[in-house]
Amino acid sequence: MRPLEITHFTATSALGRGLQATLEALRTRRGALMPCTFETATLETYVGQVADLESVRLPAPLARYDCRNHRLALLALEQDDFLAAVSRCAARRGAGRIGVLLGTSTSGMLETELAYRARGPDGALPARFDYAATHNTFALAEFVRRALQLTGPALVISTACSSSAKVFGAAARMLAAGLIDAAVVGGVDTLCLTTLYGFQALQLTAAGPCRPFDVARNGISIGEAGAFALLEPLSGACGPGTVALTGVGESSDAHHMSSPHPEGLGARLAMRQALEAASLTPTQIDYINLHGTGTPSNDSAEARAVAALFGDSVPVSSTKGATGHTLGAAGALEAVICALALRHGLLPGGLNTTQVDASLGLAYCTANRAQPLRRVLSNSFGFGGSNCSLVLERLAPEPAHE
Repeated sequence: MRPLEITHFTATSALGRGLQATLEALRTRRGALMPCTFETATLETYVGQVADLESVRLPAPLARYDCRNHRLALLALEQDDFLAAVSRCAARRGAGRIGVLLGTSTSGMLETELAYRARGPDGALPARFDYAATHNTFALAEFVRRALQLTGPALVISTACSSSAKVFGAAARMLAAGLIDAAVVGGVDTLCLTTLYGFQALQLTAAGPCRPFDVARNGISIGEAGAFALLEPLSGACGPGTVALTGVGESSDAHHMSSPHPEGLGARLAMRQALEAASLTPTQIDYINLHGTGTPSNDSAEARAVAALFGDSVPVSSTKGATGHTLGAAGALEAVICALALRHGLLPGGLNTTQVDASLGLAYCTANRAQPLRRVLSNSFGFGGSNCSLVLERLAPEPAHE
């Protein structure tokens, strides 16, 4: 595929607001998972909750869209001059030539939960409830497009935990087809009771902070995040810290509704396709950000897929021990983390993993490494066997170590 420059990016999660807070948390190995006290939940689990979302206020023209998911979306868009970067891009290319392609899994589901909790004696939902502008899956893209004052094509991909990784591939295809000249991609997912109790019903939540690839791993910690990137055709000259999307691989193995293929066949296919799209061999990847949810079956299946392609020599880790599993936002959040890793020569070690499961046969890192990174792979694998892998590359000269 033709490389696409990630000209601007940002992320807000439980680690903090914006790139500097995220980078500092990764550098200092500060996790953000806390005991769950969300809403009326009575669950023995940990979550990665973004602080003070209740205080975020939407501008009056966007008040119709008010819900937790869109408050987090706006908070994320306001960081790192992302709004200004998109505005400058629109001035160059035209507001109608920039696509908005986003991923989410639950959208504003909490708003529907709150509405059902406030039903009247006759069972009627409160008049204030606006499903189309809050819970409807497309509401996220409509809200972000309006917030950015764009008029180009917009779509939402909802394929569980691969959602906001797959939007990178969709954007690349739209750019290649000439339908758009640039794209805002990303993902937003926020906590809701349906997700928390649903994963508990599947016996997939950990009682403590999740421990990806640990010999005693026993489940996920659910998190929330908003992450965005601006994709544009690669310009002739690359400045310091230029990061590009050079490969996307997607597959759908449809092995099971909620369990991965035990040998990771679909995951392996997605990774292989991403390498082929980037014209790379496995030995040219410097680091893999694993999907790494912390459940026995997911980590085992991913390990088999990675080992089959890369062996045990490529450094790998999962950052979900720091952020929690942010579901439909995970692909975009971890792409941003990979972009930070490339820019700053930081290989982030996984948190909470005290004894790596040696039977998985991977070079899993539990400590940070300061080293130049040129090419990284980021994995996002969702329910139903929806798999996506991204290759990001640093195209500028190696940065000086900080």
